[in-house]
Amino acid sequence: MRKQITFFICSLIVFTSYSQTIEKFSIDNGGASASAGGIEILYTIGEVNVQELSAVSVAVSEGFINTNFSVLIAPKVFLQGPMLNQATAGLMNDNLRTSSYIPTTSPYSDGATITASVLNTGGSSGTGLAQDDIVDWVWVELRAANDNTKLINEKSALLQRDGDIVALDGVSNLIMTAAPTNYYIVVKHRNHLGAMTATANYGLTEATATIVDFKSNGLSTYGSNARVDLGSGVMALWAGDTNTSNQIKFSGASNNTNVIKDVVLADPSNGFNSVTFSSSGYLDIDVDLNGSGKFSGSGNDSNIIKDNVLANPGNGFHSPTYTISTTVPTKI
Repeated sequence: MRKQITFFICSLIVFTSYSQTIEKFSIDNGGASASAGGIEILYTIGEVNVQELSAVSVAVSEGFINTNFSVLIAPKVFLQGPMLNQATAGLMNDNLRTSSYIPTTSPYSDGATITASVLNTGGSSGTGLAQDDIVDWVWVELRAANDNTKLINEKSALLQRDGDIVALDGVSNLIMTAAPTNYYIVVKHRNHLGAMTATANYGLTEATATIVDFKSNGLSTYGSNARVDLGSGVMALWAGDTNTSNQIKFSGASNNTNVIKDVVLADPSNGFNSVTFSSSGYLDIDVDLNGSGKFSGSGNDSNIIKDNVLANPGNGFHSPTYTISTTVPTKI
């Protein structure tokens, strides 16, 4: 079991045997973490030093502890689903936004909220570029450099059509509460398989937003075939995790196509219980994020899952029962 020790400089130590000097001065914000032998130490430096004691070779400071570390990050990612049948070359489709299906409350565990104007054409101002229109919510995690299962921070964010992941205002770089240091970066979506950087060599700071481009095949990801290759060096997250199981299956036990079928047949609007019915809305079974979930018939979501399973580089025998599993380690 990992032990965690946090040091807070908060008391004045009095040494009666030596002369003392006390003065006020400012010191820089800072802090980081270090690990050795299974013990992790997190340390911070106070914002303003209010007392200083010097006694021969001993110096003790008393100050305010700064717990509000933050770093800037500019992740980029494509989702395979809305990259299919692109309305504009090089941009994800934003059918969920144009159909007013994207909720103003995040579907993820932090329950983050946005103002409805963020989902306007061109964003909050209404004068932005089409490439900055919102596609959907996404989830971003920072994992510890010395243990990629250890979660440091996580939060909801918004995804623009050109792949930029932005803050809840729809335009700004993402701010994460964390000490300026190196991290593994994870990006997830509710019905796509997430991906994590192969290394933690991403020194995040509060001064400059670090770009982490999951769209590019120049970025290495953790595990094998974590992203689908769209060609010309463009990568995307695999589409088809319709039941948030961190797996994509076309056939066999607990497959994702049966999830689509069950939702479609149970749709109250499907009065004839037709398997070709299209369910509409903000749905996990909507693999291509076009606002419609279909089990069979033209333009169905099941075929996207089938094509992914059969074409996956890890499926050497092109078996329809092959399972595409997430490469992101389970977090603790």
